[in-house]
Amino acid sequence: MLILSVMAQSNIRLNNYMNNTYFINPASINDISLAEFNLAARKQWVGFPGSPVTFLASATTYVENMHTQFGLKVVQDKIGYTSTTAIDLTYAYSMQLEKDWQLHLGLAVSFQSLSYDMSSLIFPDIDDPVSNKLVNESNFNSNIGAELTNKLWRFGASSLNIFSLFSNINNQFPNTNFLYATYRQRSHDYFNLGYGVSGIQYGKLYQMEFNLMSYLKISPETDAFQLGVFYRTWSEMGAVFGIDLTKAIHLTYSYDFNVGGISRSSVGTQELMLTYKFPKEWKCRNCWY
Repeated sequence: MLILSVMAQSNIRLNNYMNNTYFINPASINDISLAEFNLAARKQWVGFPGSPVTFLASATTYVENMHTQFGLKVVQDKIGYTSTTAIDLTYAYSMQLEKDWQLHLGLAVSFQSLSYDMSSLIFPDIDDPVSNKLVNESNFNSNIGAELTNKLWRFGASSLNIFSLFSNINNQFPNTNFLYATYRQRSHDYFNLGYGVSGIQYGKLYQMEFNLMSYLKISPETDAFQLGVFYRTWSEMGAVFGIDLTKAIHLTYSYDFNVGGISRSSVGTQELMLTYKFPKEWKCRNCWY
């Protein structure tokens, strides 16, 4: 008699979400720039047949007079013969609290589709009943979240794919919950540190992630380089490197390696992200000149 425990990834995640929590929380607001655009590509478990390949594109804009952020996020993920796509429209509202704290509340409406590459499947019997179950699907879902932030701290909670709690038609998009906290030094020193910890729950699986990031400056106002390491429970660790190509464009590369059983068939995971921040035009108020 054998008793086995099998753990599997069931949600899409990027390594660099600690620097931009919008990827996991519709309440995450970027009010420093007028708009922000992100493109990311991730190849998980390189060398493992049928391993996940993920593409992400997102855009957000903050309307200061309305204390509101509007956003769009598109994620396409392919695992083996299964392909999923999610398109999220997000809305977030910012409320000013005492002592420089802000409370952000966010909501997303998501259109999700599931499809299968039938040309890559070989059935031993043409009438195999499994082939009749592989039907393309399209459904709606929803995400909610909240963040409490100030200049140094960020505390957040989010629940993704809420409709999946009440329906079995969204099995490829399971309900996933995040609880996290980050701290980032904000000084004119040429070397700053940032820390992050998050708890992730989906189904009966629980994970923790710990993140340490360093920011190197070439001037007191500008971060030029970004170096970091992280550890994710269930034997996964990695590193993140970022560089400012221009004042508006930032490139991030990350590599992580699973030291568990999958390491015998994979050389790790690689991820690349390009960020463009459209700068604000600062207007002088009550200026005499």
